[in-house]
Amino acid sequence: MFARALAFVAGMTGAAGVSQFPEYSQQYMQRLGGAVDELSRFMDDFDADAAELELSRSAALVDLAKGGQMGAARAETMVATIERHDRLARDLERMQGLGPFSRAKFAARFTDTELAGRVWENYKPAMPVTFEGAIFAVVGFLGGLALFSFLIWLLRLPFSLFRRTTTP
Repeated sequence: MFARALAFVAGMTGAAGVSQFPEYSQQYMQRLGGAVDELSRFMDDFDADAAELELSRSAALVDLAKGGQMGAARAETMVATIERHDRLARDLERMQGLGPFSRAKFAARFTDTELAGRVWENYKPAMPVTFEGAIFAVVGFLGGLALFSFLIWLLRLPFSLFRRTTTP
């Protein structure tokens, strides 16, 4: 009886956790879009400054790096910003228009730690009442049950092996 209660709790915990994915992924996508927009604006300003000096982006970065320690540090920061923009823009492009089930296939793309951290800071779990939320809840419930069953199996394994070796 106690094991069934624990299994139920494990299933409900899985359901509660996994059912949050659709809302979390939607909020991540909103933040991702905002980050790409802001980084694009920043890069457009940089490109405009370079164009005024009749320099390409690459030439402007080289020119900036030649400007002493501050210029070199700023050039490195700009290169990192450009790389982050490109990565986030690719992620956004691949995930735009996808529903929650399709976004689940791309969950590994939710890798920007700064962005994910900001989503978690403001995220408030909610009871999923959508079809997608219900499906994710069922998957989470079954996953929680499976994980609990696996852990119980692991805990029993040494004892069952001991019984096999001591039984004639």
